[in-house]
Amino acid sequence: MPTSNAPAETSAREGGAGAAGARFRAAVERMDIGAASELLAQDIVFHSPATFHPFVGRETVTRLLTIVSETFEDFRYTDELEATDTHALIFRAAIGGREIEGIDLLRFDEDGLIADFTVMLRPISGLVPFAQAMGEKVTQAGLQTTRA
Repeated sequence: MPTSNAPAETSAREGGAGAAGARFRAAVERMDIGAASELLAQDIVFHSPATFHPFVGRETVTRLLTIVSETFEDFRYTDELEATDTHALIFRAAIGGREIEGIDLLRFDEDGLIADFTVMLRPISGLVPFAQAMGEKVTQAGLQTTRA
């Protein structure tokens, strides 16, 4: 699988998980949640590392991405992996002074939009404060998983 430490180009062309993944990475690195949102399928399913049940829908996931961008400290992508309809973005960040690492696993639909988005985090000493901070913010925002 191809890997890269280089930042994604914002001029990535249409077509393929690699190009779509590069556009998502570039949008996140610019903190342009609106551009990232345009890459989400209307019925996207988002699997959080902090909840058992997923969040569903572009509007909900866009709001989650906004909250996450306000919660992580020093967020940066470090590597990428890609396959036919899947793109993995490996990242590092901090939460409450604790370093964490994670993966954004993006699965694309036939239109090249992100249809399934799974986030994995480690270690648990970073996941717990992240889950606590996100839980409070998600509740305040009125967002709910598929199990309301």
